[in-house]
Amino acid sequence: MLPEHGHGHGHGHTHPVNFDPTATEPDPFTAEPQHGRPFRLGIGGPVGSGKTALTAALCRALGQEINLAVVTNDIYTTEDADFLRRNGVLDTDRIEAVQTGACPHTAIRDDITANLDAVDRLSERHPGLELVIVESGGDNLTAVFSRGLADKQIFVVDVAGGDKVPRKGGPGVTTADLLVINKIDLAELVGADMEVMVSDAHRMRGELPVITQSLTRTPNAPDVSAWVCEQLKVGVGA
Repeated sequence: MLPEHGHGHGHGHTHPVNFDPTATEPDPFTAEPQHGRPFRLGIGGPVGSGKTALTAALCRALGQEINLAVVTNDIYTTEDADFLRRNGVLDTDRIEAVQTGACPHTAIRDDITANLDAVDRLSERHPGLELVIVESGGDNLTAVFSRGLADKQIFVVDVAGGDKVPRKGGPGVTTADLLVINKIDLAELVGADMEVMVSDAHRMRGELPVITQSLTRTPNAPDVSAWVCEQLKVGVGA
């Protein structure tokens, strides 16, 4: 017969587990000096949040002013790189694809070698490269870049996930250098309350910036583009 309180494995429900929403796994790599190499910008977020569309928008907005290139990460395919090539946002030799073969965070945090090798190939082909955007494959709210790979990182969520997403926290939401709430033109259609979503995002992130956008309304992502340009100024002087 089972004990009075159900299953007899000894783990009751009187001591709930609480997680720090800002906690991250120890970073196995240290940040590299920025002098003499391109600035590396990581873009991460859940599947379907609009990471590739944002990457394309940044390429369109900045590609004429900044010597830039892109590394994409997919588990088994080169789908994101192919999308960028088909849309002509950059010359094809400025786009490198990494196939991670496992959850995307393994290649942006646990073992960053393949991404660093891709950045090196781009740097050899394009002397004077100023910016490399490293787009992660779709992952969950805990996925953040190693500082050994990304100098700054953007985390992208979208309204289709519901206005609860920012308050769920997770290191992607709480610690990324910039949080982008994407597809705001769909908020009414999916029943997302933008006021709640934005206020929760600021509450979870403190002083870290939050940008809301719709790439349908502003295809060149002007606010994010301006933020990236500001980071490059900081990076060049660092």
